[in-house]
Amino acid sequence: MYNRIFQLQELGFSKSKIAKKLGVARGTVNHYLKKDPEEMSLWLSSTKRRTKKLDKYRDKILGWLREHPDLSSAQIADWLDERYPTFKIGESTVRRYVREMRKEYNIPKTTHKGVYEAVPDLPLGFQAQVDFGQTWQKNEQGQSVKLYVVAFVLSNSRYKYMEWLDHPFTTIDLIEAHKNAFHAFGGKPKEIVYDQDNIIIVSENNGDIIYTKQFEAYRREETFQVEYCI
Repeated sequence: MYNRIFQLQELGFSKSKIAKKLGVARGTVNHYLKKDPEEMSLWLSSTKRRTKKLDKYRDKILGWLREHPDLSSAQIADWLDERYPTFKIGESTVRRYVREMRKEYNIPKTTHKGVYEAVPDLPLGFQAQVDFGQTWQKNEQGQSVKLYVVAFVLSNSRYKYMEWLDHPFTTIDLIEAHKNAFHAFGGKPKEIVYDQDNIIIVSENNGDIIYTKQFEAYRREETFQVEYCI
């Protein structure tokens, strides 16, 4: 990229034009242009030695981010795991890599805003609400650890089921939590309402919801006839 930036600059392109042509942030162009040739040569040599595990998936990840800017790192990790049987990279590594790519290519994460309205009291067993949270707690060694929780609450009785993890919930984690919650409740509600949905959906367009591949497969199971409300 370094050589390409300087080639375009020598051709008379402005920094903004270079950034647009290469699909990177203007700050990235500035970063490269501020380096002198000797410094840049040393930097390029160091980056070649530090090949990252996710580099082989870089083009695929970049394509997903450009098509779906609201994608979470957990969704990207799920998609990589689904498409590549040999994929064995931790979610925290994926999260750092995606964060760097968003910064390099100027792809801020976007979120869609749901429409919320008050609803009347619902019949017993009709609806459950799902919410997520996180908190810092002390472990037995006195160290602070971050915990993540998902809560299933029956709307009428307020009966609650919760699960805690030491890492952000992935689609697979959430699917297992659904199964455990239904077992604890002794059945499935007719409707589930989510307060946060970026783990299970890719995008929403005029009410047309696109779920992650794994959650869509689970949602379509013959024994899993539940209506989802985002």
